[in-house]
Amino acid sequence: MEKSQPDGAIFEKELFELRAKIDGIDTQIVSLINERLGVSASVGELKKRFASKVLDRSRESLIMDRICRLNQGPVDDSVLQYIFSVIMAASRELQKPQTIAYLGPEATHSNLAALNHFRHAGLFVPYRSIPEIFAEVERGGCQFGVVPVENSIEGAVNHTLDMLFESEVKITAEHYQTISHDLLSVWGNLEAVEVVYSHPQPFAQCRSWLQRNLPDAVLEECSSTAQAAQKAADNPKSAAIASTKAAQVYGLKVVSSKIEDSSRNETRFLVLGRDDQAPTGDDKTSVMFVTSHVPGALFTTLEPVSDAGINMVKLESRPTKRENWSYFFIMDIEGHKDDARVKRVLATMKELCLYLKVLGSYAKGTRGTHLAAESSPEV
Repeated sequence: MEKSQPDGAIFEKELFELRAKIDGIDTQIVSLINERLGVSASVGELKKRFASKVLDRSRESLIMDRICRLNQGPVDDSVLQYIFSVIMAASRELQKPQTIAYLGPEATHSNLAALNHFRHAGLFVPYRSIPEIFAEVERGGCQFGVVPVENSIEGAVNHTLDMLFESEVKITAEHYQTISHDLLSVWGNLEAVEVVYSHPQPFAQCRSWLQRNLPDAVLEECSSTAQAAQKAADNPKSAAIASTKAAQVYGLKVVSSKIEDSSRNETRFLVLGRDDQAPTGDDKTSVMFVTSHVPGALFTTLEPVSDAGINMVKLESRPTKRENWSYFFIMDIEGHKDDARVKRVLATMKELCLYLKVLGSYAKGTRGTHLAAESSPEV
């Protein structure tokens, strides 16, 4: 008599039950891995508090020996060790402090903005230029970068706009901060000042004060306010326009505080990263696009934004530098790129543009406020 074939319904039922059991076990595994990583993060905080090193090879060896003793099969010890090596690598990453690149050296306005935004939590690394910050974040050398993008008086920071066109990093946050400039010198004496050092923007923002109080002083431009403070520390007959933080760092005295011409001086900084940000309910989206070279192209491209009732809060243009009289536009609109209305508008715009890239969606920054950064409220 020929042996009967297994019943298909029984097979499907038993397979479903086994797969459901696997799904349940996977749920527990995911939960336990995340629980383990959470404890590892707490270990990292403890190590940070007591200045202990992140990597502990002896502890990792003890863990590997223990899991092999616990192993009752059928998995091979080598497979189990590989799985745990991946988990421990993730734990080490969690225990590392987040690294934040800023336009250095120490005590620049960008340094203070980074400290304020991240509330001093992280490893702050100075870089010499805005392109270097973009490159470092893009390659993963730093988790975040902080760069100025516009000033309420002087306008856009073109280096940052150009790098947004060239780079693949994302905007993950924005930070607004009131700017206040101090005049610093070795002696703290205005009469002794023959030369004033600073960055071009502070010179422009303090023009009236300088004309009234130091009309005969030579103004010498520097790459940053921190470099200006460094130079002033080496020259007793000079002064620097910089921050109170710079006075603390470079051993200078405050000659005069808040010498800026406008009390409404504010700078907007962008926080750069590599990951998309989840919606918060009060977001902004930055978009870069290039239009066709035909009459009315910009109006046609922006019309879907107006038709959808979306508020456009900023529009800036820059030469592409790849073709004469060719421009790209950077637009900031209210809403998150994953919001249904914003998503539809961006899809429509993309069909109308030669090129369109979403630079990032992120929580709106708060204007006119700041956190203390061990100094006066400067950026």
